[in-house]
Amino acid sequence: MGARQRREGAGANAAGPGPSDAGRRDAGRAGAERAPGNRREAERERPARPKAPAAGRRTPERPGSGRPRPPRPRGGSGGAGGSGRPPSRLRNPRPRLRLVSLALTLVMLAFVVRLLQVQAVDANAYTAKANVNRYIPVTLAAERGSITDRTGVELATTVDAYDITAAPDLLTPERAKVDDAPQQAAALLSPILGVGERELVGRLTANPTSKYAVLARQRTPQVWNQIKDLKSALSDKEAKGRGVNVLAGINRERHSKRVYPNGDLAAGVLGFVNAQGKGSAGIEQMLNTELAGKDGKRVYAQSGGRQVPTADVKEQPAVPGSDVELTIDRDLQWAAQKAISDQVRESKADGGYVVVQDTRTGEILALANAPGFDPADVSAADPAALGNAALTDAYEPGSTSKLMSLAAVLEEGAATPHTRVVVPNRLPRADRAFADDIDHPTWYLTLNGVLAKSSNIGTILATEQLGENQPEANEVLYSYLRRFGLGQPTGLDFPGETAGILAKPKDWSASQQYTIPFGQGLSLNAVQAASVYSTIAGGGERVVPTLVRGTKGPDGRFTPAPEPQRTRVVSEKTARTLARMLESVVDDEEGTGAKAKIPGYRVAGKTGTSNRVDPKTGRYHGYTASFAGFAPADKPRVTVYCAVQNPTKGSYFGGQVCGPIYKQVMEFALKTMRVAPTGKQPARLPVTYQPGQ
Repeated sequence: MGARQRREGAGANAAGPGPSDAGRRDAGRAGAERAPGNRREAERERPARPKAPAAGRRTPERPGSGRPRPPRPRGGSGGAGGSGRPPSRLRNPRPRLRLVSLALTLVMLAFVVRLLQVQAVDANAYTAKANVNRYIPVTLAAERGSITDRTGVELATTVDAYDITAAPDLLTPERAKVDDAPQQAAALLSPILGVGERELVGRLTANPTSKYAVLARQRTPQVWNQIKDLKSALSDKEAKGRGVNVLAGINRERHSKRVYPNGDLAAGVLGFVNAQGKGSAGIEQMLNTELAGKDGKRVYAQSGGRQVPTADVKEQPAVPGSDVELTIDRDLQWAAQKAISDQVRESKADGGYVVVQDTRTGEILALANAPGFDPADVSAADPAALGNAALTDAYEPGSTSKLMSLAAVLEEGAATPHTRVVVPNRLPRADRAFADDIDHPTWYLTLNGVLAKSSNIGTILATEQLGENQPEANEVLYSYLRRFGLGQPTGLDFPGETAGILAKPKDWSASQQYTIPFGQGLSLNAVQAASVYSTIAGGGERVVPTLVRGTKGPDGRFTPAPEPQRTRVVSEKTARTLARMLESVVDDEEGTGAKAKIPGYRVAGKTGTSNRVDPKTGRYHGYTASFAGFAPADKPRVTVYCAVQNPTKGSYFGGQVCGPIYKQVMEFALKTMRVAPTGKQPARLPVTYQPGQ
């Protein structure tokens, strides 16, 4: 041990009793191991010492052995003169660790509860919400079917159309590199779109930061092709440094558009579609389900607003609508529409209609109204002109209704065409005295003459023979009026159609039982009136009018319309007799329908002039002029009916106003249908007789 041991012993004795230096060093080393910070501080202050041999080391005391650990001096070896601070000790970390562990446990517990809710409790609901946000359904619009005439000529069809749009933010000076890009674009687009430059500039500059603005709607593909070619030319110039493409932000959106190639032709029959593409009038509304088809559906997955290309796409194709073929003949419709439009304008009338019907099949060949409207632009039309007045207007027919009264008289055997009827100038009945349209001395007419001269008084006297008393005669007449189709729908099922007014006999007033026989006190529509004459032309059998020949489905298969119902009204003999009596109206010099004569053909017809009920006041005001008939009278093929409401210029008599229209339309129809001229003319039936002979 030597001198080093002695020095250590001397130091120990000088310090007094206590642990040895080696013990203190060991205790200090153990304390330094417990407090790393203190150990580093002590190591900085303590000079380096050579390590003692391993054999000379004393085993440090373990913590918790019960023996006190004296503080280690900050100085050197620690002697009596050394002064130092006891090393600082850390607090116990266990409470802090417990708090952190508790917080982590609560967080994990919340996650577990939420996970259970999403994946187990509300799994279906969240799956549904995810699918709603992930999968995007897109409607595939079905193409609307076309409407054609009887020869296949399109009257209404659907074509591709484009809404022309723009991105105004691309036309700002910063983006376009020119100050007047909107003005330049408007100047180029205005003649193509048919929209004023000022209006286009307003749309392009209303919101300069917008990425979308509509410049024009429902433009044809040709319009878009013009714009596209212009854009391409400007783009080429820009690439060569010779200008700026001010149309770079012009785009288009594809839509379908309902078009009517013939303008207002047959507009009252066709109707129109609304902004949603749904039929709102006419055939477009009546057969909307067949025409519209069935929309399809496409569902695709999206992420970030874009379609996921690898995801499944579910698609249900759209089913196109069926094409509808009408009984209308386009050329004949044009002739009828022109004739009635010209007459309404010339007479300064409220309106008018012409009905042309095939007497054999009941098919309506033309159904014209005036005034009309453009079905492609209903916003500019008069609301009163929308619809089909030939089916929606109810009016008193006047003398054209006498055909039904005399048909009942002949069918019941109450008289013959040769039966003599004395017609005074006035006939007192009920609470008034009835008159004809003109004052006259006593007429001596046959029943044929009553029809030819259109005598109200003669018709009253004839129909009184239908029963032993007036109530009984009323019942008989009413039954025939119903058989002819009055007071009930025509069978067309046309939107807005009126059935007219025909009260039951017990409800007829004292005057009505005498006015109804000559066409006042009841009402009908123009198609019903035409059907009456087609019934006589068809040999006394009424055929329900038809307007649709059939439909052609997406597979190209044509399905004909059901056969129309046929009802026997009068016998063939009565019908033939009435046809000859109607010839007297047109052919005889004393007849009222001379203006309806057609050279080479036998024509049967009847004039009508009735007081008109003003729909605004409900009172009689003005007149309804009409003419009805068929040709050839010996072999009927075509029925034409014309009515003009409230003519205010020139004549208001049916023979003068509508007789020429009947002739014009009938001539066109006979030529179009290639009907051969009539053969030998028959002997005329007598109109008058000499009393006492």
